[in-house]
Amino acid sequence: MKKNKTVKIGCASAFWGDTSSAAPQLVHSKSIDYLVFDYLAEVTMSILADAKMKNPDLGYATDFIKHIGPLLNDITKQGIKVISNAGGINLKSCRNAVLEEAKKAGIKLNIAIVEGDNLISGEKTLRSLPVKELETDKAMPEQITSINAYLGAAGVRRALELGADMVITGRCVDSAVVLGPLMYEFDWKYNEYDKLAAGSLAGHIIECGAQCTGGNFTDWHLVNNFDNMGFPIVEVAYDGSFIVTKPEETGGIVSFGSVAEQFLYEIGNPGSYLLPDVKCDFTNVQIEEIDHEKVLVKGARGFAPTDTYKVSATYWHGYRITIAVIICGINASKKAQVTADALIKKTKHIFLENGLDDYSDTNISIIGTETTYGKNRNEVEPREVLLKIIAKHKQKDALTILSKELAQASTGMTPGFINMFGGRPSVSSSIHLFSFLFPKDQIITTVDIHDKEYEVEAYTAKSNYMDTNSKISGLSDNIDITDTEVALINLAYARSGDKGDHSNIGVIARKAEYFPYIRKALSIEIVAKYFAHVLKGDVERWDVPGINGLNFLLKNSLGGGGMASLNIDPQGKTYAQQLLDIMIPVPHIIIEQTKNNHD
Repeated sequence: MKKNKTVKIGCASAFWGDTSSAAPQLVHSKSIDYLVFDYLAEVTMSILADAKMKNPDLGYATDFIKHIGPLLNDITKQGIKVISNAGGINLKSCRNAVLEEAKKAGIKLNIAIVEGDNLISGEKTLRSLPVKELETDKAMPEQITSINAYLGAAGVRRALELGADMVITGRCVDSAVVLGPLMYEFDWKYNEYDKLAAGSLAGHIIECGAQCTGGNFTDWHLVNNFDNMGFPIVEVAYDGSFIVTKPEETGGIVSFGSVAEQFLYEIGNPGSYLLPDVKCDFTNVQIEEIDHEKVLVKGARGFAPTDTYKVSATYWHGYRITIAVIICGINASKKAQVTADALIKKTKHIFLENGLDDYSDTNISIIGTETTYGKNRNEVEPREVLLKIIAKHKQKDALTILSKELAQASTGMTPGFINMFGGRPSVSSSIHLFSFLFPKDQIITTVDIHDKEYEVEAYTAKSNYMDTNSKISGLSDNIDITDTEVALINLAYARSGDKGDHSNIGVIARKAEYFPYIRKALSIEIVAKYFAHVLKGDVERWDVPGINGLNFLLKNSLGGGGMASLNIDPQGKTYAQQLLDIMIPVPHIIIEQTKNNHD
């Protein structure tokens, strides 16, 4: 019976702050069995920790209550089960808030919470071990604000087995809210690794909401009705293959390109994508348009997982301020640079006079001059620019001085100073990330439902973790040299995102015959040179032959990444857009074929 059914899962949130229109759209479509929400990022955990310190009833994603409350009657009538990581660091309060909404609606809900990820109470023990940072091998810093393990799908599955209508988790890998219900519905075993990899891929494809249905898409000009974007639904079969689609009569697009871009988004080695439940090999995944707004995905392989969880801690690291002002007129960019330099120099003198330290770090960017492109920029002389200054300091008072001195610049420095966005900028805490590995057998996961607590049985692989070689052999760069070239955007789709301080760029050929030319032109050396203005580490490249794709990892290219970065683009979201400008040598016949590819 289980082998013949299809499980339909819709994703209504990609982050805390996502649109309120997604959940009602998916519920009212009457086409889903599960509704899932993803709210948590590393910095979000720190924000939630701060909120709970100020109010013990907070510490969860309050958007979840706003999104789910008005829909509880429809959800109950349709028998839709809800899975979300909205619990943050206060799962019980989150559950109580949902139960209060259910009481108002006159319905009863069986709500389970999955706990075990929050390790903050064990900070002293972790320091004594000691744990070391994944990338730098440094010891845990002081002033930790949160410590959370990325749990897998086992707790979600167990909660559903115990009769939960709704499962609220803390920190877990994004794909777990999808894999959990699939393991439950199909009774997938913990060693059926190919199926677990396929279910994880289904979760990965929809975890960023509309990014697989036309959002953030290279061919954005083909997307209709951005004002009514369709949110994704995966229709999953017992073998793990699945169809990506969206509700009828909604905007967006579901195509090979939109799904393939999301497939490579924010992953490192496609042949060794590590998750708590399975090690995934996605190199030979196939993506095929099978009908209007329906794309079939299959071919994921899985292997035994590692015996550790990834754990992310956040810590306070001084203060930061972001200044954004418009400067216009002749030589606007030069005036912006002079103004910024003067502000920094002047405030340094004030710091010295008042016994304050120097800045920890500063970054000056002049938006409108193609500053994100570095040496690849085109020379432009705009008559209006956005001056952006980001500064860090150990002392809040120092940045308050900078904020105040900014106002004087409008009357005492260069002309054309016309606006301060949002008024005088405020000072905020600077939060950094510290990630490490921790043995799974040292973390106990529990499910709490109906005031009873159940320990989730830990699964230990009998076979050893397999480190497969994903660098595909048999692909050659021996192709004819040509004297004509075309921009990459005419040959490929591309999307980029962040992996801590690293950025990935996924590149997928529009046609199989384009791939050899793309692969030859986009060597590791060429890509490293192209991004020299941001790159501090090495570049890695992997082949993804199942979709005629390449995945690049630009190490240490985000200025620390996330809230630690002072870069204009701290998450690498624009890197793919920059790479799409690079010229690729191709035969003249391909030039003719691609003339209308991105009009």
